[in-house]
Amino acid sequence: MPSYAGPPAPRSDDVAGTLRLLAYLALATALIILDHRGDWLRQARAQAAVAIQPVWWLAGLPSRMGESVRDDAGTRARLAEDNRRLRNALLVSGARQARLQVEATENARLRGLLGAAERGGLDVQLAPVLDIDLDPTRQRLMLNAGRRNGVHVGQSVIDAGGLVGQIIEVTPTTSVVLLLTDPDHAIPVSVARTGVRLVAYGTGRSDHLDLPNVPLSSDVREGDALITSGLGGRFPPGFPVGTIEALAPDDNRAFLVGRVQPAAQLDRGRDVLLLRDRVEAPPPPPGAAPPPEPALAPERQR
Repeated sequence: MPSYAGPPAPRSDDVAGTLRLLAYLALATALIILDHRGDWLRQARAQAAVAIQPVWWLAGLPSRMGESVRDDAGTRARLAEDNRRLRNALLVSGARQARLQVEATENARLRGLLGAAERGGLDVQLAPVLDIDLDPTRQRLMLNAGRRNGVHVGQSVIDAGGLVGQIIEVTPTTSVVLLLTDPDHAIPVSVARTGVRLVAYGTGRSDHLDLPNVPLSSDVREGDALITSGLGGRFPPGFPVGTIEALAPDDNRAFLVGRVQPAAQLDRGRDVLLLRDRVEAPPPPPGAAPPPEPALAPERQR
């Protein structure tokens, strides 16, 4: 049976550690009491806060970067949506502005048509253009007005600039206009300055008429305005037809050949005016042959 050795003797290291702990506790307690009563450690805490601030900044950097990325993504999405919305609004505004410009131009043209009719004291009828055919062999307009609207064959058609042509076909709801520039069309004209009578022919082009067989001795110049002469009774006299742009001798140098710029805007516009009053040709004398129809081009002299 082993003998009882008694309790183990305390080690010196444990005693020293205990004493140090008690000393630290006493120092901490004293510092707490002193700081509580005299606020001695305020400056130390402030300096410690300043020293620890970079550490806090570095610790919060990942969080701030994540928030910045999220904010940037949201801002970019909002900007893209705003850009798309503004671009669509700009397109709509541009389309509306273009439409308003077209309407303003058309309104000005209609005012010009009605103003020309009022200045001349004419009895006219406004007719919308349905279709236009400017083929070199066929120069026509189709109007949204027909027999039900009082339109008849032979009726003269004008715009704000001058004579456009004449009605050649009529249905109950539509009508067809033979333009001055049709190659089968001819119109008696006179020079407004001198009264010289000539005949202008269509060329199949909407930008000019031909004026052949102009006598060399006649007083006709470039820049002279041509008007309807009223001969034949098809067109009323005095309506502008065009302006002589050029005069040159023909191949035989027996006559002059003129190039005429039409006064009417034959290749544009959505409305024309129909003259309601038709000028009738005077009756031929007894036994005389009826005058030739001037609306269709006779064979040109060469």
